[in-house]
Formats: sequence, structure tokens, C-alpha cells
Amino acid sequence: MNYFNYFTEIEDAFVRRRGKHLLLSPMDWALIESWKEMNVPLHVALRGIEKSFESWESKPRKRSVKSLLYCQEEVEAQYAEWLDARIGSAPDSESDDSVAEARDNAGLPFPRADILEHLERCRSGLSATAVKRSQTTADDLVDALQRAASQLSELQNDFTSATLPNAQKLEQSLTGVERMLSDAILSVASAAELDALTKEVEKQLKPYRKQMEPAIYAQTRDNLLLKRLRETFGVPRLSLFYI
Repeated sequence: MNYFNYFTEIEDAFVRRRGKHLLLSPMDWALIESWKEMNVPLHVALRGIEKSFESWESKPRKRSVKSLLYCQEEVEAQYAEWLDARIGSAPDSESDDSVAEARDNAGLPFPRADILEHLERCRSGLSATAVKRSQTTADDLVDALQRAASQLSELQNDFTSATLPNAQKLEQSLTGVERMLSDAILSVASAAELDALTKEVEKQLKPYRKQMEPAIYAQTRDNLLLKRLRETFGVPRLSLFYI
């Protein structure tokens, strides 16, 4: 499945289920690209879209679905289930090299080498951001960045030495570190920065707000706000979804 087909297959499925032709918005295309970058398999994304519309059709509403954002939560939930289901899957090849590789990667959603590379890239990024920020200020974010880099170093060591590394536990640990960093970012961001970025995000979402459930809108807004804040402060995403 090439890059172009991934986008067109998802677009076709969304338009077909919606029942009316509708060009995807730039935000919709960005959402598909984020799924592609997360390595969400096409069949998983399509299943999430199908289930989203099945849910919508079970409780008919006056407003139609106009944005792919409506399917985001279900697609990512389907992806999480797919990752869990792959734990313990058998290798496809019986060659010596493939068997050895499969043994090393047993129970992992991604190759161990890729996970370790991701952890090192994140650790280096956090350390670099901490050093750069400490040159001009000393605040909670600098402390959080240093603590996060140290925790990632420990996670790297544990994951490297583990005979049977557990990706689910690693993801839980990374989620905790990300939560700490998000709290630190929110604590040091000025009121002016938060206000400006919030207005920018809400403006971006304005065309889609009426088609989104309040809870989904609020979660999407908060996610986009944190995304912009992480970009502003140079803080990388740690989740294995971003390998």
C-alpha cells in the first residue's frame, strides 16, 4: 500500500459512508497523515471509520457527519486494540535470521531496535531542550525535562536488558512521563501564550465544531493546544504511537 493509496482509500471510505460527496478539509488530510505517521494500518483505519458511522447511525441525529475528525477517537481505539492483539503473534518466516529477529521482537508491536531508537531520540531531544532552556531560565519545565530524560534513560536500560520486554508497560510509563511534561508546560506557559494559542486552535476548529460532540470537541481542542505548546517549547512526543 503506497502513500497515495492510503489517503485515497480513507477518503473514499469516508465519502461512501457519509452518503454525499464532500471534499476533505486540510485538517482531515492532516489527521490522515498523522495516522499514517503512527503506522495505523489501512484496514484498521477503515474499520474505525465503519464503526464510527455504525455508532452514528444507531442514534440518528439531525446534523450529518461533515469531518473525518468524527472518526478519530474510534480509529485510534481500533489501533490500540490491534496493537494488543499482535502481542505474541507468530513470525512469518522460518529462516535463522528471521527466527532470531522474531524471538528478539516477540510480543512487541514494533521491532525492539526501533523502540530503542525512538527512546534514544526522545531522550536526546529532551536533554537538548533542557540545556537550551536552562541557559535563559530555571523553572519547572527545565526540572521536568531533566527528570524526563533521566527516566527515559532508565527505561532504555530496562528495555535493553529485558529478556521479554513489555511494550504495554513501557507505553504506560511513557504516558506518565508525557503527563508530567504536559503539566510542566502548562505551568510555565504565560497567560498570553495560552490565550493566543487557544484562540488559534478554536479558530482552526470553528468550521467543524457544530458537527462534533461537545466532549470530542473539548478533547480535540485540548489535544491541539498541547500539540502547539509542545512545538513551541520543543518537547517531543514520547508515546510508541510516534515511532
